[in-house]
Amino acid sequence: MSATIRDVAEQANVSVATVSRVLNGSDSVRAETEAQVLDAVEALNYLPNEAARSLRTQKTRTVGVLLPNMHGEFFAQVTRGLDQQAGRDGHHVLVSNSHTDEEEAESVLRSLLGRVEGLIILWPRLDIEFLEALVPDDLPIVLLSTSVDTSRFRSLSFDNRGGAYAAVEHLAEHGHDRVAILTGGPDNFDARERLAGYRDAVADLGLVADPALEIEGDFTQEAGRAAVARLTRLSPRPTALFASNDSMALGVLRGMHEAGLRAPDDLALVGFDDIPTARYAAPSLTTVHAPTLELGRRAVDTLLRASTSAEAPVHQTLETRLVRRESCGCASVGAPTEDP
Repeated sequence: MSATIRDVAEQANVSVATVSRVLNGSDSVRAETEAQVLDAVEALNYLPNEAARSLRTQKTRTVGVLLPNMHGEFFAQVTRGLDQQAGRDGHHVLVSNSHTDEEEAESVLRSLLGRVEGLIILWPRLDIEFLEALVPDDLPIVLLSTSVDTSRFRSLSFDNRGGAYAAVEHLAEHGHDRVAILTGGPDNFDARERLAGYRDAVADLGLVADPALEIEGDFTQEAGRAAVARLTRLSPRPTALFASNDSMALGVLRGMHEAGLRAPDDLALVGFDDIPTARYAAPSLTTVHAPTLELGRRAVDTLLRASTSAEAPVHQTLETRLVRRESCGCASVGAPTEDP
């Protein structure tokens, strides 16, 4: 595996940003430090992306996208939105997958530089210092689903906190005061925000606050299926569950079926995302609609406008809304909630 800019920084005992400044010819680095960096570059045989530097001013009419993975309906919808908006604006989309691995993410980003007019990045464990050092200052960047506070990059996310609050509030309206949550893991921005919304609702509405009701998942169907066994072992058992995404909620429905349980009679259930299959589940899944198509469209629009605008980067929050179906105990089935 070839050396990375982080390897050079570690070898020279400096920051990634310092390595970047040396490689870009900055005169703000002390001669001694510069020598350390150059020695590390030579020792590791590090190859900066010179092609990216020479080509970044050219118009490729291509938007680069980095996703942690491309599996599942959520990423399919985001990618569809990206492609739709890029096509309307006469651009192509080049989508790459980091498999949530930091070294692979760096390799992918370096390969995209020089080939794209801007980058859209959804990276769960984003290292902002690393990113700022890696990408050229004049390359537009849009970050998705991140808590990074930066004046350099534009960013977009869903109203995860408000959506989770609405889900728990709706379950409380059905008479449930012992509501559990199946989280998406501590390293994921969306998961952390949805857990915060759940906790806000539990506190505000006077529901049972019990750490045992917070069950960690990983946004996969198997995590939802496995959670059923943990839920049924709790005493007293929760009567309702908020699953932090629809994939886990669908896994919960499968696990309940295998355990001889039914929603909403044995456990009322609400998910999050409103993926296309949610309304076809049995029972149909009550969920929080997150405008995934709009996230992709807005990201491309924001990126392309950034290349011609002097406006300061801002964060945009996309509204979510509750879709009432059968799994929570509502009688009617919500209409299709595909973004326009």
